[in-house]
Parts: sequence; C-alpha cells; structure tokens
Amino acid sequence: MSVPNSRESAPHILDNPARASLTGPHALFAERRGRILRYPVGVSPWLALPDAPDADDWADLAALAGPGAEVPLPGYRGELPDGWELTMNIAGVQLVDEGMEAVPEPAAVRLGPADVPEILDLVERTRPGPFLPRTIELGTYLGIRRDGKLIAMAGERLHPPGWTEISAVCTDPAYRGEGLATRLIRAVAHGIRERGETPFLHTGAENTTAIRLYESLGFRLRRRTAFIAARVPEPLGQSPAEPAEVPAL
Repeated sequence: MSVPNSRESAPHILDNPARASLTGPHALFAERRGRILRYPVGVSPWLALPDAPDADDWADLAALAGPGAEVPLPGYRGELPDGWELTMNIAGVQLVDEGMEAVPEPAAVRLGPADVPEILDLVERTRPGPFLPRTIELGTYLGIRRDGKLIAMAGERLHPPGWTEISAVCTDPAYRGEGLATRLIRAVAHGIRERGETPFLHTGAENTTAIRLYESLGFRLRRRTAFIAARVPEPLGQSPAEPAEVPAL
C-alpha cells in the first residue's frame, strides 16, 4: 500500500524532522529499539523510522508498539509491509520561515508544568494538534491571559539541528480576530531566531485559513507530506485490537 510522497531532488534534514530531532537536540527524549526512535508516550506521538526502513526495522517497530497497536508514521513516504493496515491518512504541508518579522510579545507569559491543565483544556476546545501532559518539556511555550484565563498559546515542538518547529498555535474561539496567534507566532519565532535557528511548522493541507496566515507572515511551502497511522499486525489466530485514536499532527 503506497502513501503520498514528496518528490525532492536530494534529502533534506526536514524530510525526517523527528529523526533529526531525536538524534540531535532532543536525544535526551529518545526511546530506541534498533533503528526505531520515538518520543515517550506522554511527550509526543511522533516517532521516527530510518529513511529506508527494512524488515528488521518494521519488526522492531512492531515489538516496540505491541501487536494490534496503532502507531503514527508522520511523513512516511514508502510502502507499508504486508499485514500492516493504514488507519489514517491526512494530507499535510510543511512550511519554512523566509523572512518573517519576529518580535517579542510584551503580553506573552512563559508557560510551564503548572499551566498544563489549562493548556490541555484550551487544546481540547481548539484542536491545534496533539498536546500531551509532557509536551511542555519540548521547548518554550508562550501564552496570553485575559483576566487570568489562558486564551491563546503557541510553542516549540520538533527540534532538528538548526531548526525549531512552531506548534500548538491556538486561540480561544471567544477571542479570535484579535491577532493573538500572529503575535504569539512572531514571539516564538523571535526566540528561535535568537538561537540562530530557523522556524518551520506543519499543518493540514485543508487548513487553508491557517496556511494563509502563515504565508502572510513570511512562511513558504517547502513540501507536501502526510500524517498517517498504521496498525501493527496481530499474530495469527488473535483478534484485532479495538481501534485506538491516533491524533493528526
């Protein structure tokens, strides 16, 4: 079974950003079996296959995830082995910063572990993508509060060498239209630029409103990708596990 592919003339570090992160600045998070790398379950659903996985790699992934488990394979561009079932396939895009105006935001506050319950509530209501109890550990997350209530946020997720992904951009529906997302994106980007790195991000290909915003800020489309998930084969004679929800990235 084939998965949509991005045709690039040569490999780029952002072609496999999770692997570049987990073998680079985020190596302290890496859980490994053979050549398979993943973030801890409470940190991020992203995992990383080698660029050209072989049968041993798929066997290691199956052993790491467990029979019948549903695993995200964001950006995977090849064939699934026999017995693996494609369970999610969402078209996505990867955009990179090409001259955004990155400036601090005076109203923004840095969010930390104590803010996670509020963050999870905001994420549940706005659905910017997965944010787990320990995602806050991946980088700087900034928020804007109104009357003490968290109403908007944005932060950092994947961290390939020289690059940082902006993620979890969301605004409470009651406060949309005030430019809060723009202000937070620029503020997060300012911190990334201060480290000498370049911001990038992912979103769904059908999220045209967000894409227009990102392009207006100075991002450009680098590649089309896919957020996919697949189910690990069950051993012969066993019934399939109940479907598990795997969030889009």
